[in-house]
Amino acid sequence: MSARRRTQLDETREAPVPERSDGEVLLEGGTANRGRVVRVGDTVRRPRRPTSAATHALLHHLADVGFSGAPRFLGIDEQGREVLSYVHGVAVTPPYPEWALSDEALVSVAHLLRDYHCAVAGFDPRPHAWSASPPPPFAGGLVSHNDPNLDNVVFRDGRAVALIDFDLASPGSRVWDVACAVRLWAPLRPARYVDDSRRGRALARLLLFADSYGLGARDRARLVQAVLQNHDWCYDVIGTAASGGHAAFSAYLQSGAGERAQHTRQWYLDNTALLTELVTRSRATPTRTGSGHRPR
Repeated sequence: MSARRRTQLDETREAPVPERSDGEVLLEGGTANRGRVVRVGDTVRRPRRPTSAATHALLHHLADVGFSGAPRFLGIDEQGREVLSYVHGVAVTPPYPEWALSDEALVSVAHLLRDYHCAVAGFDPRPHAWSASPPPPFAGGLVSHNDPNLDNVVFRDGRAVALIDFDLASPGSRVWDVACAVRLWAPLRPARYVDDSRRGRALARLLLFADSYGLGARDRARLVQAVLQNHDWCYDVIGTAASGGHAAFSAYLQSGAGERAQHTRQWYLDNTALLTELVTRSRATPTRTGSGHRPR
């Protein structure tokens, strides 16, 4: 087993779900730590990982630079769990509310991700041991969140205000986080796998996210390749955990996600040229809803 796969397996290994004490409220959402993240008053208690110290250093940095869009690390409790501040608001979990699928929500996620990247730019990751980094050439830069999934973004009044769950954070790049976010929020997948109001709007939302983030020309040119590699990387994490006995990830793949991932990967390959052409357009070009340019 490669070092990267060993790291992924360590980070996603499923531990027994502990009994909850009085005053603990289970927090829904997420798969890796399902059943093991609880709220106690205005704090969140989460299991520690081999790379928790790196995450704590990152959260300390974000607090020091005044970034309000992440929880604060408060310490370790008597059960050995990390204690974080509770971020008030709503995380987007199924069934997805319609407001969370709007263009306005999408734009606010892009702005939040850009603000996080500005806040983390001065952080030195070298003294710390991190989760597996993205593949070259998308690794080695600023510490990217690596998992800006819908349930890892907290909203207030319809606007994204905070990122949570930094378990997969590691030295990566801006474009890697943008690729992950737009892949999931647009979403970028065959239309038959989108059963909400976003169906048929993937191209428009891809452009809207890139424009709202302010993605530069160099990163636009490699965004589609980053999307493909991010797709592979994420499902490698999931597959590694499932093969290691993680019940929740195994159930996720068996529910049809594995087949969907294969078809989505082929969709990326079939439409690489079209997606690249669209995303590298000048920002001044009006954003359309895909009319005249639809992926196969």
